This record gives sequence, structure tokens and C-alpha cells, in this order.
Amino acid sequence: MANFTTRILILKADMPEWWPILLGMLVLYAPTFYDLFNGLWATEEQMHGPVILALSIWLIYRLWPRMMEKSAGKPTAAAGWLVFVIALVLYIIGRSQQIMLFEMSSFIWMIAAILLIKRGSSALKVMWFPLFFLLFMIPLPGTVVIVLTMPMKMAVSYVTEQILYWADYPISRNGVILQIGQYQLLVADACAGLQTLLTLESLGLFYLNVVRHTSVFRNVVLAILIVPISFAANVIRVITLTLITYYFGDEAGQGFLHGFA
Repeated sequence: MANFTTRILILKADMPEWWPILLGMLVLYAPTFYDLFNGLWATEEQMHGPVILALSIWLIYRLWPRMMEKSAGKPTAAAGWLVFVIALVLYIIGRSQQIMLFEMSSFIWMIAAILLIKRGSSALKVMWFPLFFLLFMIPLPGTVVIVLTMPMKMAVSYVTEQILYWADYPISRNGVILQIGQYQLLVADACAGLQTLLTLESLGLFYLNVVRHTSVFRNVVLAILIVPISFAANVIRVITLTLITYYFGDEAGQGFLHGFA
């Protein structure tokens, strides 16, 4: 409770200095986030975006007193203006050409520029993780998604086939198409688990940052284990949908239970 009160008092003391900047950021990026909430973030693949943004804002709030303390009396960084120009160029190109990758990236660059200009490199060192964490809300380019998704779909299909074959189910596979009984199932991009992997990895890193366990080995192992956990979760999902289709028909497999799984 004392820490919360201290943060509120510090924020109140800092507001006269920072509110014009916050107002400027709001004017600049409100249209961007409005488009995201009504577009990209409304899709199943990118629903983690608002969560990442909210957690990043909370991390910044949490680290604010430490940032102000560490950067007190420190010189501002002239490089901040260069970063500011980069952020502005990315925003202009992204907004005018509807390139969301540039537009969202500019938001991170802009925060970094403001911290450098106002409080120097010391502030950026304190706030590095919230800025890094914001990267997870930026959607990957389509070409990268295609390159990563196909091997993951093949792997999920192969493991699903092997497990069900071992369990004596009449199943075969042709690429990413599973044949079980009289039914054919296509392992779609969503079943590859790329977005699940990115979401779980980001939340895992968030957990590690908040807990700050002293064991580096433990933290590294947990971060690495998120990858096989995500893969196993998607294999279980595909197996579940395959068995639902086998026992209850294609309509059941593609209906409510598909989304629920």
C-alpha cells in the first residue's frame, strides 16, 4: 500500500512536466489504436495485442519512480532527437501508406526518444523491458508468418498422426492433411501455434520480469520450456478436434467445439 501511495505521489509531482507530452502522444496515436481495436486486434490471431499494451503501461507505471530516481540530475541524450526523427518518419510512412508494422513500431521508438530527450540514457536503461515487451504487440510480416507457419503445421500434423496411430486409430497423413476414418482434416495456420507461442513467450517473459527470481538458470529454463509447452498445447488441440470429428462428425468438429478447443 505504501509503494502504491508513493507512486501516486511521484506521478502527481511529475504531471506538470509530463502531461503536455502525454497529450501529444494521445493526439498522435489515438487514431492508430482506434484502428487496431476495430481491426487487427479484433481478430483471433492478434487478440493478445491489447493485453501486451496494458501490461506494458503497467510496467512503465511500476518502474516510473525508479526511473525518475536513477535519471535525476543526469544529462539528456542528444541521440534522443535522432530517435525522435526515426519515430516520426516511421509514423508518417506507416500512417500514410497504411503499413501497421511501421505505425506500431513508431510508438515504441517515440517513447524511447522522449525518455532520452527528457531524462537521458539512464531512464532508457530502467525502461528497457517495457519497451522490449511492446514488440510482442506488433504483428509479424506476412512473409515471416508463412515461412514459420508451414514447418510448425507439418510438425503438429506429424506428431498428431503418430500419437493417434499408436493409439490404434485409422489415421494417415498427406502433408498437413489428416485422414481419419472417412473424414479429412486440414491443419490450418491457426493450428500451427505460432501466435500461441508468441503470446505464451511474451507472458512468460513478463512473469519472469515481475518475479525477478535470482536464479538465472531457472529463468532461462522457464523461457525455453515455453516453446515445447506451446507446441504440446497445439498438438493436444489438433488431436482433440480430430477425435471429435471422428466420433461426432465433421459438423461437430468445425462448429462450436472447434473454437472452444
